[in-house]
Amino acid sequence: MNTHSLHLNPQPAKAPGPRVNPRRLLALGRSELTLLVRNRATLSMALLMPLVMVFILRSSLTGLDGAAALGEATLTGGIGMVLTLVVYMSLVSAYVARREELVLKRLRTGEANDPEILAGTALPAAVLALGQILVLAVAGAVALDVRMPRNPLVLAAAVLAGIVILAGMAALTSSFTRTVESAGLTTLPLFLLTGLGSGLFVPVDSLPDSVASVCELLPLSGVMELVRAGWSGGAAGGELLGSAGGALAWIMITVFAVQRWFRWEPRR
Repeated sequence: MNTHSLHLNPQPAKAPGPRVNPRRLLALGRSELTLLVRNRATLSMALLMPLVMVFILRSSLTGLDGAAALGEATLTGGIGMVLTLVVYMSLVSAYVARREELVLKRLRTGEANDPEILAGTALPAAVLALGQILVLAVAGAVALDVRMPRNPLVLAAAVLAGIVILAGMAALTSSFTRTVESAGLTTLPLFLLTGLGSGLFVPVDSLPDSVASVCELLPLSGVMELVRAGWSGGAAGGELLGSAGGALAWIMITVFAVQRWFRWEPRR
């Protein structure tokens, strides 16, 4: 037997081509959106849970001076909750379901490349999250009598970075998630770490210095610092660069991890 004919990867390598083809990406996104709309349980959770969690978040925030500070903390924390619930948690279930149904395997045999398949699956969740954040920013600011974001470009960049990071973390988490039913357990650690350590539920400033320094290294901590800076506009240039560097580092880490460990074959 010719040993050179053996290959560890069961999927043949694809010919080089454009990184992402917009037409194929949109087609994959439309297919995924159809599946999302048909799954009423997942769609309901994606639409309603962030709003419920925002009310819970507002009641849990204490020690803030003034209604304006409380309102801003609620809205910035709500943006983090939308990203975590709509992008991360729903996408883990989507990736696992498509993998176990052999959808991902069939797509890899076609013209679409790996980034297009992964991004196409994530596209409806990303669009849904962007829509919810826009509604939250406008309607929430009016309802809570909070000023609109002072630096919307920083806020938009933070949200996009958060979507990329959490979509990558969702793909990575799906690799060790056996079934859609078990996704609620495998997503819980990152959900709790993000909520408690990235400033969504508990302000990082209220934590001990040693704990706060560790929490600054969490995947969504840099994104949330940028979200708060984009809304309040009070961060210095050095702080913004540090937060942006942390977010960029996590984007690079997740991209590498997904390329290395994402599972395309069903778990048996």
